[in-house]
Amino acid sequence: MKKSFLFIILIATLVSCSGDKKSVDAIIDSGDLSAVKSKRTELNQQQRDLKTDIDKLNEYIDSHEKKERPVLITAEVIKDTVFKHFVEVQGNVETDQNVVLNAEFSGVLTNIYVKEGQRVSKGQRLAKIDDGGLSSQVAQQEAQLALSKTTFERQERLWEQKIGSEIQFLQAKTTYEAAKNATQQLRSQLSKTIITAPFSGVVDDIISDPGQVVSPGQTPIIRLVNLSNMYVKAAIPENYIKNIKKGTQVKVRLTSINEEFTGTVRQVSNYINPNNRSFEIQVEIPNKNGLVKPNLIATVKVNDYTAEDAITIPENILQENAAGETIAYLYKPVNDSVGTAKRIILETGLSYENHTQVKSGLKKGDTIIIEGAKTLRDGQKVTIKK
Repeated sequence: MKKSFLFIILIATLVSCSGDKKSVDAIIDSGDLSAVKSKRTELNQQQRDLKTDIDKLNEYIDSHEKKERPVLITAEVIKDTVFKHFVEVQGNVETDQNVVLNAEFSGVLTNIYVKEGQRVSKGQRLAKIDDGGLSSQVAQQEAQLALSKTTFERQERLWEQKIGSEIQFLQAKTTYEAAKNATQQLRSQLSKTIITAPFSGVVDDIISDPGQVVSPGQTPIIRLVNLSNMYVKAAIPENYIKNIKKGTQVKVRLTSINEEFTGTVRQVSNYINPNNRSFEIQVEIPNKNGLVKPNLIATVKVNDYTAEDAITIPENILQENAAGETIAYLYKPVNDSVGTAKRIILETGLSYENHTQVKSGLKKGDTIIIEGAKTLRDGQKVTIKK
């Protein structure tokens, strides 16, 4: 249509020019300079008027003639993959071997045999409390025990030979048993004056000083820590309890030390906390270089869903139509350079790390439109960016 308008205008222009040809020649032949200049001015004005009219015609044609150009897009071919969804929570690094050793005997702290940062073995002596003469009592009681034992053994031999009375035998036995129990009790009390390591580890803090009066269960003496058996404890919302069990894959991120570990759940709590409706899990983590410390904050990602041979697409290309359905666009080639966008309705599943699982509506080998998908309409011409 545009070409027809321009052709008509061109014919009119040629006719007009041919009609003015003789008059222009006649004016030139007359030799009248003022008439020639006047004619030139007239023709220049006609030329300007003609250009203005042509521009108006072109503007009208352009505004009413729709010429669709293919939209530039990017696309990718759908492939199946393994889709894993993780639930992310905050956790805390802990160890069961992180204890403060308290005094179990009342008295003066006389000796501390270790230093902070020192590695100790299980059963090693760490500190001593003055026994207040208890060791002397133990010695006396041990002597009494030895005497009662000798008396009982002799009386027993005599009784076996039917010499002496049964009452004498029973009295000797009772005296020996009582002395033995009393000795064991004193020895147990005396052992509480020596503080030993309940497990192998590192002396993290010496809390009390020699010469200080200490009391049972009230005075902390030494903090002992073992960093070789570390784990992360995290609380998981109760709605995930069906999907998380012992052996479930877990990713642990310790931002403070810039470390990341992959492990499995080693324990799942059988108790739901009524305050926050969650259950606890434990994940064992390695600590070869000793950087992992108790009470570090951990980001815990627990694999609660896995799908084999799944189809996933970028989450940001998904749209919703007026009916609330999830839609995307496929690329359908028309020729080597141009294709069309085909709108499809999808059934989607879980999303993780900007990708969404598609349960129906797509198949392996389809070409999905990625960049430019938000502005397309069904059937629109598209071309893939090179």
